[in-house]
Amino acid sequence: MNLWEAHEGTEYIIKEIHTEDDELNSFLFSLGCYSGEPITVISHLAGGCVVSIKDGRYNIDRQLAEAIIIL
Repeated sequence: MNLWEAHEGTEYIIKEIHTEDDELNSFLFSLGCYSGEPITVISHLAGGCVVSIKDGRYNIDRQLAEAIIIL
């Protein structure tokens, strides 16, 4: 399942991130968004969703949400 399909308020574990962009991978890693880390969808928006990673909340677009595979 990807992050876009996740239910709001449920904590998931990131399985992998499907992106070919090394700069984007580095940015996500700096936020704490990498394999094995917990992530929670706070809310879904029209163009993306708000997620909680570690101690921060971030707004990510739908394309990135669909690239984040969760357990």
